[in-house]
Amino acid sequence: MRNKTNELKKHGLLYLMAIPACLFFILNSYLPMFGIYLAFTKYNFRGGIFGSPFIGFENFKYLLESGTLFRITRNTFLYNLVFILLGNSLQIVTAILLSKIANRFVKRTTQSLMFLPYFVSYVILGVFVYNLLNYEKGLVNSLLIQWGMERFDAFNTPLFWIFGLIAAYIWKWLGYGTVIYLAAISGIPEEYYEAANIDGANAFQQIRYITLPSLKPTFITLLLLSIGRILRGQFDLFFNIIGNNGVLFSTTDVIDTFVYRSVAKTFDIGLGSAAGLYQSLFGFALIMIVNGIIKHINEDYALF
Repeated sequence: MRNKTNELKKHGLLYLMAIPACLFFILNSYLPMFGIYLAFTKYNFRGGIFGSPFIGFENFKYLLESGTLFRITRNTFLYNLVFILLGNSLQIVTAILLSKIANRFVKRTTQSLMFLPYFVSYVILGVFVYNLLNYEKGLVNSLLIQWGMERFDAFNTPLFWIFGLIAAYIWKWLGYGTVIYLAAISGIPEEYYEAANIDGANAFQQIRYITLPSLKPTFITLLLLSIGRILRGQFDLFFNIIGNNGVLFSTTDVIDTFVYRSVAKTFDIGLGSAAGLYQSLFGFALIMIVNGIIKHINEDYALF
């Protein structure tokens, strides 16, 4: 008791400064958790939260038996897996290439141009894609007609969007991720490369034995943070480009867009809450498993 009193006297000001942050998380992160009760109800607006009938796991059973749960989980997981692996790989390669450019002006200009898409909102990107691929008046189809070819109906071709959405994501996030890896590369002591030059190592050997191992902690940290969000399906990207086009749902419907439609379009709040709760629990389990694997391989790289 005496130790706690001394601790409070010694760091009282720090505890006082932490109160606003604690209140913020309690109000915005922990109190809303009581809303998971909706996942077990057949929600109706007349009865409200506690007046709606309790139906147990019926919402989860419907998601499972209708095939919806499998479809949205598959789409969300696979898209994000590609986003993480392909995105990080391209960001690392681009960062290494930029770090080798000797001309400072060219290096900074290239870096700035690559970073610009990060500031473009998904709304603008959606408008751009629509005007590019519109069946009647889109730029692509106008060019195809001029060249004597048939129109391409992108918004009725589900498979096309597997590659289209991945390309849009890579275009937007390549510059942002490259800057992170470039900062990590700039932190590598120059003496390592000087010693490698003296030993006769060529550029590829320096990248393989110095640059890439030095980027491993950054890559693993970003990987773990990304895996924690792997079931959060980039709602802005999918919704602003695809919208509510049901023809494309087989390859583009993710958990976030399904929850949005359940709440805002069909008003099935119980079903939407069930999908949201499933998303949170699956994501939590996934990050615990991956962190455990990384901790088993190398404890220094684990988050906790």
